[in-house]
Amino acid sequence: MKKALVMASVASMIDLFNMENIKILRDLGFDVHVACNFKFGSITSQKRVNEFRVELESSGIKTFQLPVPRRISAFSDIIKSFKLMRQLCQDNSYQIVHCHSPIGGVIARFACKNQRKNGTKIIYTAHGFHFFKGASIKNWMIYYPVEKFLAKYTDILITMNEEDYKTANKFKSTTVKYVPGIGVDTDEIKNVKVDRVSKRLEFGIKYNDFILLSVGQLSKRKNHKVIVNALSKITDEKVKLLICGLGELENYLSDLVKQLNLEERVVFAGYRNDIKELLYIADCFVFPSLQEGLPVALMEAMSAGLPVVCSKIRGNTDLIENGKGGFLVDSQDVGGFAKALSDIINDKKISKQMSAYNLTEINKFDSKSVNKIMKQIYVDIDKKIEF
Repeated sequence: MKKALVMASVASMIDLFNMENIKILRDLGFDVHVACNFKFGSITSQKRVNEFRVELESSGIKTFQLPVPRRISAFSDIIKSFKLMRQLCQDNSYQIVHCHSPIGGVIARFACKNQRKNGTKIIYTAHGFHFFKGASIKNWMIYYPVEKFLAKYTDILITMNEEDYKTANKFKSTTVKYVPGIGVDTDEIKNVKVDRVSKRLEFGIKYNDFILLSVGQLSKRKNHKVIVNALSKITDEKVKLLICGLGELENYLSDLVKQLNLEERVVFAGYRNDIKELLYIADCFVFPSLQEGLPVALMEAMSAGLPVVCSKIRGNTDLIENGKGGFLVDSQDVGGFAKALSDIINDKKISKQMSAYNLTEINKFDSKSVNKIMKQIYVDIDKKIEF
């Protein structure tokens, strides 16, 4: 039986973004294995990670623990992961290795160099290069040369936004494909039913409050502090912020909320498995990230017909056109976010227009279309496999 390995830095990357790919590979007759860090680094809870690993094993998917770190300075764990990954590929002679995330992608491609000579095909999905317009010089100096070098050891490089696609084509040593993200099941989200009043009461939020919803890891990259500061400039006490996610900045953000006297207006909901329901108790989606590939959270919000205020960065700009589906604001512009939010809060006509626009625009990114593209990529590369 043909074998394929799906590899990423952390388990949540597989759980949240790769189960459709695994299903496609299995439907094509591949015995699929999964390798990642099941013990550290996931953006979901450890309880969910443990459940997820059991689910994989129960469905016949072998799993392998790799101590892949989230920091490039953790050399010891990177070397351990490289050695384990290399041995894993030698032992199993995979026909396809599909790797994800920057550090995971580097480890996998170096580890599979010899196996690639024996016929293994390497697919790497870039969920957003760390070098992009506006990124630091340090990021360009570190990550760009590495990705350009490793392109020669990559059979297919998948990008999910226009900026990355144009950049990757400059490498000239690999086949580059554009896939519009991991896709979103628009039908599922559009058909969600929820008791808006009772769901709001779970968080102590009244039926006539205006809810801003923010979803994402509590990290520097997700930039929640800008929205908290923007909220402090909106005097209407009925405007509340619901933040869903876990992360290392939880205490910092909690302290910031206290400093700004916003304890009654900001709710930290933690990790949630009912985000699709929460979309329907919100009035506006806020997404101030500093860096994205093509954000699923934003696509899900569009599928629910929410108007959006988000940062003007790669990935977000692939989804939101300023003034139509929402407002695009510079990442650090607190005043800009406050004004954009106020415009939506105070003008129901604008809100309804943005809602209708997003419900139509998101169909371009539906999972059925994305899965069709991914299936063709797998079919095409399978035809080239010679073992």
